[in-house]
Amino acid sequence: MDSVLGWSRMVIGVGVLIAALSLLGCERAAPPAGGPSGHTGPAPEVGIITVQARAAALMTELPGRTTSYRVAEVRPQVGGIIQQRLFKEGALIHAGQMLYQIDPAVYQATYDSAQAALNRSRATFERAQLKAERYANLVKVKAVSQEDFDDAEAALKEAAASVAVDEAELARTRIDLDYTRVMAPIDGRIGRSVVTQGALVTANQELALATIQQLDPIYVDLTQSSAQLLRLQRALEDGRLQRPADTLPRVTLVLEDGSDYPLAGRLEFSEVSVDPGTGAVTLRAIIPNPNQVLLPGMFVRARVEEGTRPAAILVPQRGVQRDRRGQPYALVLNADGVVEQRMLQIDRALGSDWLINDGLTGGERLIIDGLQKVRPGGQAKPVVLDAPSDGA
Repeated sequence: MDSVLGWSRMVIGVGVLIAALSLLGCERAAPPAGGPSGHTGPAPEVGIITVQARAAALMTELPGRTTSYRVAEVRPQVGGIIQQRLFKEGALIHAGQMLYQIDPAVYQATYDSAQAALNRSRATFERAQLKAERYANLVKVKAVSQEDFDDAEAALKEAAASVAVDEAELARTRIDLDYTRVMAPIDGRIGRSVVTQGALVTANQELALATIQQLDPIYVDLTQSSAQLLRLQRALEDGRLQRPADTLPRVTLVLEDGSDYPLAGRLEFSEVSVDPGTGAVTLRAIIPNPNQVLLPGMFVRARVEEGTRPAAILVPQRGVQRDRRGQPYALVLNADGVVEQRMLQIDRALGSDWLINDGLTGGERLIIDGLQKVRPGGQAKPVVLDAPSDGA
């Protein structure tokens, strides 16, 4: 009985094995599933554009801060009591406008005294001049001695010197009297006053009475890495970038809230040394600011024109992929309809496009749609898409 039962189990096991082998044979005989590498059907359709070389204006975006075009700290040049403050804090000031009146009484008295001393010197000079003229006639007829004549000439010269001294003293006292009227040295917006009526001030004191800042135009100090500056210089030297020789680079601003500042300026100069702490070079731009929108100390981002690349290769960003190492590449369709992979060197993004330094040339057919359907070496059918706009 046991032998019959064992024999039955063996027969069942052999039957199961035969069935499994039959299924495996059917799977191997089945035709391969459709796919990029093995289907025998029609080639997949892919969307392509023709790569074109065209001129593109290149810009770089740099961080910066605004700073006043001119700053003047108002200080008294004579001492005294402030009698009046003649401006409104925060107002626009014009050069030569009177800001403070210092008590002029002492300086007026000193000026009057100097004027009287000058008048006395002039009277003495006139008397000495008349005497010298008389002695000049008398010495000819021997009516006076030569010594008396020489004394008269010396007295005349001494009187003339006294007049010159008193004239200089009068000018000095006139200057001191004028300095009691504190004037604005530049146009601009004035800040708060640190003194009030009745305050005592001294000549050339350390504390400024007020500060005037000229805000139209205004400076923007930018920082650019020395490596970026070297790349730009090389690109200009080898002709990859072109810039008019006598034209300063154009600068536009993006404000702290992300909005664009409506007025454009120009890059004025580049610092002659690199900051050893940051490895950056300071650039200075000058920007029109008629409505006082830009205030000193604001953070901005500046777009600086680097130049024009005459034969730039711009491709849509969706047509560029990256491999496992993060290296960018693109798929192109050659004349035989075969997909080829091209490794790329990317410079930067311009809008929705990548600027390509190496890897693509004008006239090639770049695949931008249907990338998941094809692999390098496979066949594909091109569908021409609308060409991208020429604006960079």
